[in-house]
Amino acid sequence: MSQAPGAQPSRPSVYHERQRLELCAVHALNNVLQQQLFSQEAADEICKRLAPDSRLNPHRSLLGTGNYDVNVIMAALQGLGLATVWWDRRRPLSQLALPQVLGLILNLPSPMSLGLLSLPLRRRHWVALRQVDGVYYNLDSKLRAPEALGDEDGVRAFLAGALAQGLCEVLLVVTKDVEEKGCWLRTD
Repeated sequence: MSQAPGAQPSRPSVYHERQRLELCAVHALNNVLQQQLFSQEAADEICKRLAPDSRLNPHRSLLGTGNYDVNVIMAALQGLGLATVWWDRRRPLSQLALPQVLGLILNLPSPMSLGLLSLPLRRRHWVALRQVDGVYYNLDSKLRAPEALGDEDGVRAFLAGALAQGLCEVLLVVTKDVEEKGCWLRTD
């Protein structure tokens, strides 16, 4: 398909789900994988497998609206043959071998509000970061559209800012081979 003279090249197609209910874990999974592979029903099934005899499932909201914990995310990715590695925040981000990482899922504090009224409570929110066509994107489901972070320096700067605010956890999404070899970590 040819472009008209003077037309700007189109931006790459970046898959991005928007926030619904408390399904940020589901959105982060789909956003990091760049396709809709998981639903609320699939996440609820994982919760049941993780706690089959539990009346009140500890891996999701009591209200059944989502708010899934990291165990659901890890089990979902393991079911696809992928692995997860917690990033040790004490390490310099320069040691993170980004080319070996499929994507990142961050767990961040998130303010709560009722309409325009901010509440003094903090919830946790899952956010995906992923490289698409050489550009890293913030795929936070609370954003209207993906936010370009740029190259490796851009994503490291974003991660440094998030980690500096405290209470941020970073989960690396990698292949099993990368996990086993530990090559998500630079040793040079």
